[in-house]
Amino acid sequence: MDNNSRAFYFQRDSHIILADYLNRNIKGNCLVFCIGTDRYIGDCLGPLTGTFLSKMDLNIPIFGTLDNPIHAMNLVKHIYEVKKIYPKHKIIAVDACLGNDDNIGSIQIKKGPIHPGKGVGKRLPPVGDISIVGIVDSSEAGEFLHMHNIRLSLVMKMAEVITRGIYIAFK
Repeated sequence: MDNNSRAFYFQRDSHIILADYLNRNIKGNCLVFCIGTDRYIGDCLGPLTGTFLSKMDLNIPIFGTLDNPIHAMNLVKHIYEVKKIYPKHKIIAVDACLGNDDNIGSIQIKKGPIHPGKGVGKRLPPVGDISIVGIVDSSEAGEFLHMHNIRLSLVMKMAEVITRGIYIAFK
């Protein structure tokens, strides 16, 4: 279970599962890189998490917020900047993704990068040493437009769990 872990946002200890994983797998300096846009509810998990984290008293750099989102159009530029400014920092990447119906609402954390846009057919560079993804909708429908049915309530609750997990791990 050290390679990856999963919790559903509604589990009482979901934030503890995330914090424990981060504590076991991140040593040294790190930063949080939140991917997504505020233009689609289903893709705002990263920027919401980044906004919540940026309002907390954490001593780690946070990139990607609702005011300054990191999305497909500026991802490469932000990856370059982060690696230039923080070359030795481990990157915790946060993003929304699509998955199976029975995984909607799950938050998955693992060693290795996120592949942004993969679920909607985009080819973007991978990012992150640790990836945290929240499954916000089913990929079984096969259409990106299906993401317009995602509830903001679900995305908010998932962002809150991820935020609490990261906060506990680094406070």
